[in-house]
Amino acid sequence: MTQVKTGDTVAIHYTGTLLDGTTFDSSEGRDPLEFVVGSGQIIPGLDVALPGMAVGDKKKVQIACDQAYGPVNPEMRQAVPREGIPDDIPLEIGVPLQVQTPEGQAMKVMVVDVDEATVTLDGNHPLAGKDLTFDIELMRVDAA
Repeated sequence: MTQVKTGDTVAIHYTGTLLDGTTFDSSEGRDPLEFVVGSGQIIPGLDVALPGMAVGDKKKVQIACDQAYGPVNPEMRQAVPREGIPDDIPLEIGVPLQVQTPEGQAMKVMVVDVDEATVTLDGNHPLAGKDLTFDIELMRVDAA
């Protein structure tokens, strides 16, 4: 039976949960997630859990935030003047927006605070700073 090694293309079914048991993502009802092991296409903590697994193997993996989406970076939060935001942009807390950096790159942010003068936008990944658990099942291995 073929065991996963770095460079192999794999397909997994997964369910990702927070430490309190809340599911944040799952492949249930969808095609398995396919990627090349060790290529950086998925979070590091999940990538390193796969080598040695064989088709049909199931595993529960606990991943610390620094091996998932990283710690919360305070520099990724910024208060911007409310008057600089067009009136047709929704400014409720929790609303995802896309902004353009000074270098011209598109960046996803979330509205995290609103007052009369400013809107605070957070560019951290929504799962930054969180430890995660994944239940994974290896569905396929295509050796490199």
